[in-house]
Amino acid sequence: MRLSEGIEWGIHICSVLSALPDEASLSARDLAEYFDLPAPYLAKMLQQLSAAAILRTKRGKRGGYALARPAQEISLLDIVEAIEGKTKFFHCSEIRKRGPCAGRPKDYSAPCSIALAMWRADRAWETELAKTPLSTVAQAGWEKTSAAQKSKTIDWVSERVR
Repeated sequence: MRLSEGIEWGIHICSVLSALPDEASLSARDLAEYFDLPAPYLAKMLQQLSAAAILRTKRGKRGGYALARPAQEISLLDIVEAIEGKTKFFHCSEIRKRGPCAGRPKDYSAPCSIALAMWRADRAWETELAKTPLSTVAQAGWEKTSAAQKSKTIDWVSERVR
C-alpha cells in the first residue's frame, strides 16, 4: 500500500499547529515555507483538512490555519481520510471467476481467502490509526527533537504566529 506524500505532510502540519497557543494560526505560505513544500499542492491539502473539520481558517490579513478541535480528538485516521478519502485499500475484482478454469457462479458464493485476509489487514490498519491521536505523535516527535532544534522552531513560529 502506498499513500500519497500528502499524508506525511498533513500529519506534520497538524502536529505543528497542535503546538500553537489558543487562537493562534499560521498562514499557508508560512506552513509551506516551514517544510519547504510547494504552496499550490499544500493549499489543496489544507482545503481538504479544513473541509473535514480538522483545520479551521481565519480570514483576513492576519488569517491562517489552526486545528479545529483539540489534537487529542483528531486521530491519524481522520487525517488520512481527509486527504485520501474513505476508500478501502484493497478491492477484490474476483479474478477467480474468469478464465478457462472458472467455475459456476454458485461456486463463488463466499469471498475468497485472499480478499478476507486483505480486508482483515485493512480493518487492523484503520483501527490502529483511529486509536492513535494526533497529540500522541506530536508529543512523541517533540520529545525526540534536540534542544537546539526546539529553540529554532519556537523562534521561527513565534515570529510568524498570527
